Amino acid sequence: MQTVLLVGGRGFIGGFIKAALRKRGFRVRVLARSQGRQLLDDEVAGDLLRMRQARDWTQALQGVSVVVNAAGILREEGLQNFEDVHVRAPLALAQACAARGIRFVQISALGHPADGGFIESKHRFDALLLALPVDAVVLRPSVVYSLRGSYGGTSLLRAMAAFPWRQLLPGDGHWVFQPICAEDLADVAAAACMQGERGIYQLGCAQPIALHRYQSRWRRWLHIAGEKSWRVPLPLVKLQVWIGQLLGRGPVNRTIWAMLVRGNVLDEGEQQRARAAFGVPVRDVDDVLSAAPSQMQDRWAAQLYFLAPWLQWSVVALWLWSGVVGLTTPARDIDALAQGSLLAHAHPVALARAAAVLDLALGFALAVHPRPRPVVVLMWISVVAYLLGFGLGLPALFFDPLGGLVKNIALLPMLAVLWVLADRR
Repeated sequence: MQTVLLVGGRGFIGGFIKAALRKRGFRVRVLARSQGRQLLDDEVAGDLLRMRQARDWTQALQGVSVVVNAAGILREEGLQNFEDVHVRAPLALAQACAARGIRFVQISALGHPADGGFIESKHRFDALLLALPVDAVVLRPSVVYSLRGSYGGTSLLRAMAAFPWRQLLPGDGHWVFQPICAEDLADVAAAACMQGERGIYQLGCAQPIALHRYQSRWRRWLHIAGEKSWRVPLPLVKLQVWIGQLLGRGPVNRTIWAMLVRGNVLDEGEQQRARAAFGVPVRDVDDVLSAAPSQMQDRWAAQLYFLAPWLQWSVVALWLWSGVVGLTTPARDIDALAQGSLLAHAHPVALARAAAVLDLALGFALAVHPRPRPVVVLMWISVVAYLLGFGLGLPALFFDPLGGLVKNIALLPMLAVLWVLADRR
């Protein structure tokens, strides 16, 4: 049984490759950062940001006969950058493979280097890899999707297709691409571990499909009524892309948008060439969608996509407004409200000001924190504290004719839902 080192095995595409490799009888070893948790039995510790010399890969490559590199980032964030993740670390790995006679399968991306740093760095490494004396296969897929999940731009496309009443469409949706489902890409990658001549292979379905047709097929698969669409003016789309690029958030950055507008299609004859090399057919979208019915959970995931940020920013606005009101309400009004209650002797003005500062801090934190789950937990705890503290100290707040304190009860499940949705991709 051959052992494969899979780099990027925790990612969207990497997970499918891991399953495909095991199905073909490979033993899989996944390079993984510990990130404060114990590694699984099939994982080996490693961090691309620190493995930039061939010698850094010695332990990870023990007993390995094939390497599959599926690591990649769509945008630079924090310490993660294209140069280290897409070039330096993989190049060091490839050099170590060349010295040991290990086959190298690279998961790259179809596109033009001028579209942005993601594609440019991927293609630059592809060239460096093929310049080494190593048995290397480079796979360049078009847009990758799956019935069993989505990531980044494909999550956005599915949500646009599932929009209530009518699907959302940027412009007239005439841009074409040749999507490939993640399962087919994984099967090709697993086959490439054993066969296929050295070189670059472009992967995608047989026929290019326009975005509006792709969206319509997903809408029918999700069993959502309405074939018409709301066309989003291109200036608004470009503004969203610009804002997402500026903030470093969102599923579509300038690179993804440039790839879509340019068209993400294979060179003539590439689809047949890849099938001849690896023996794996790449199915059309219709064939993939007809292979399995959609379930209620698929519609939930698609339609919650736009609700998640709406919920998050509503909570941000509520917390910030609560903080502003708490800081600007006159002290005499606070004293009057607390008069005759248990809070009257608990320095109500200072208490209100402190709660306001806490609300402002949590509101700002939820607005800017890249991983908001800890903030949501603190918000949940603060709501419980407000319910118990102000409810016991000033029970009249529960009987406010406009809801008053009792509305906080509804905030508890809302924050719980936000905590779940914070893990979306």
